[in-house]
Amino acid sequence: QFIDFIAPAFDMIVNFAAKSRYRTGIGAGLVIRGPCGGGSRSGPFHSQNVESYFANVAGLKMVAPATAYDAKGLLTAAIRDPDPVLFFEHKYLYRRVKEMLPVDEEIVVPLGVARVHREGSDLTMVTYGGMLYKTAEAAEKIAEQDGAQIEVIDLRSIRPLDTEAIVASVRKTGRLLIVHEAARFGGFAGEITAQVCEQAFEWLDAPIRRVTSLDTPVPYAAELEDYYLPQVDDIAAAARWLLAY
Repeated sequence: QFIDFIAPAFDMIVNFAAKSRYRTGIGAGLVIRGPCGGGSRSGPFHSQNVESYFANVAGLKMVAPATAYDAKGLLTAAIRDPDPVLFFEHKYLYRRVKEMLPVDEEIVVPLGVARVHREGSDLTMVTYGGMLYKTAEAAEKIAEQDGAQIEVIDLRSIRPLDTEAIVASVRKTGRLLIVHEAARFGGFAGEITAQVCEQAFEWLDAPIRRVTSLDTPVPYAAELEDYYLPQVDDIAAAARWLLAY
């Protein structure tokens, strides 16, 4: 079922599953898979990103794969994890991302470990899920047109957050741009910003910037949805602003 309809299960997820280990000493080992995200012209009830609803819940883990390899590896790790895991599957990627995976070896991607999708030295871009490809495209565009080398980090896991990987990259580049598809206000970019300010403020050469969706419901109309969602040009414009700061 679409992740948009997770609301009726909110109480059981937040007050039972996430707190089971703390209340009883026994974790609630379950994986909740949910198609999420926009771009498929599905309107406000089939296009949402709900990670911020659950980001403040201790005991709950969240992952958002962007590649076939990570989808399989993170799902394996999530199933084996003794505590509840929300598994966000961006439905725009279902029929677009294809990858041949080995059939004779086990694929396990540890929860809480980010991946450097593209190495760079001038700016760090942090993203996850469906936004990885637009972010990477913007980075390549700037490299070709401006010569700047941008590092793109795919979080893969939202909680636990690999703050160490983000901070290490920011210390190298001095600049940070966070991209996610969820709405701006209260979005997960705010938590990443706080973590970096606490741990690497003195390494920043420019303000941290965010590229997100607008603070409205997801529109039905194709033109409005495209305007609502972060696009490659939006990401590139924010990156150029940071590089010129």
